[in-house]
Amino acid sequence: MKNKILVTGGTGNTGGHVIKNLLDKDIPVRALVRKIDDRSAALSALGVEIVEGDLTDLDSVSAAMKDIQSAFFVYTIREPGILDATAYFAQAAFENQVEAIVNLSQFGANRNVKSHAAQNHWIAERIFDRAPVPVTHLRPTLFAEWFMYQAMIIKSESKYYLPFGDAKFAPIATEDIGRVAAAVLANPGSHAGQRYDLFGPKILGMAEIAEIFTEVLGRSVSYVPIDTETFVGILKKFMNANPYFIQHVTSLGQDLKDGREAGMNNLVEELTGEKPLAMADYIHKNKIAFA
Repeated sequence: MKNKILVTGGTGNTGGHVIKNLLDKDIPVRALVRKIDDRSAALSALGVEIVEGDLTDLDSVSAAMKDIQSAFFVYTIREPGILDATAYFAQAAFENQVEAIVNLSQFGANRNVKSHAAQNHWIAERIFDRAPVPVTHLRPTLFAEWFMYQAMIIKSESKYYLPFGDAKFAPIATEDIGRVAAAVLANPGSHAGQRYDLFGPKILGMAEIAEIFTEVLGRSVSYVPIDTETFVGILKKFMNANPYFIQHVTSLGQDLKDGREAGMNNLVEELTGEKPLAMADYIHKNKIAFA
């Protein structure tokens, strides 16, 4: 009987949390990684089977699916290629009689959204929906990890710079997304065909988040709203961002201002039995990065 679960993105934040939670449930895991390195070696040391391959290569994805019960799909928001990868993943799952797929999409995925990456996530959902393998879509709002992009600036200047105006959203930590994904992968039957919008525990404005940073770090931290052009310069300087990612982030800024990312529910707690991590707790757990 097949009981192993395939996890993509295992050396990243979300995939790593999916793997941790599956291992905590004593479920065997295979991780598909782009390259063998220290991060994959760390997973191997935990008992994870490592397979090297590329989501944009059908043969390597199909090989990774052999004898797999269910599979977690995540594709980086920083690079194009998600539509090819989605089609290959769905086909490989069908060829190998995989029983269920959990797809990490995003709350902002929409037919008419300005971001090409968010629109591609919406199209990817439709590709999976038309595939013969049952799928569950996880659609989180913006990650709490967004503030990690400016951790060095927060540490050195006690400020963070974003073109989001006074946008409000409920930041969700990747560890909570990982717990949800693992719960669905472990028992996918009742979740087949569902779309779960996932949020953190509280809707916060940019200034409110700065106040939380101030309280946790014990020094004044402020939010500096900036224009899109200035933000693009920051992305290029600190993240070496490519045009695809820049287009996504700058479009997302307008969506946030328009309220498209605002929302709340209790799904994380309902699906996992635990409340999602509060922003203060997230900052405290990662205090070394910001302090």
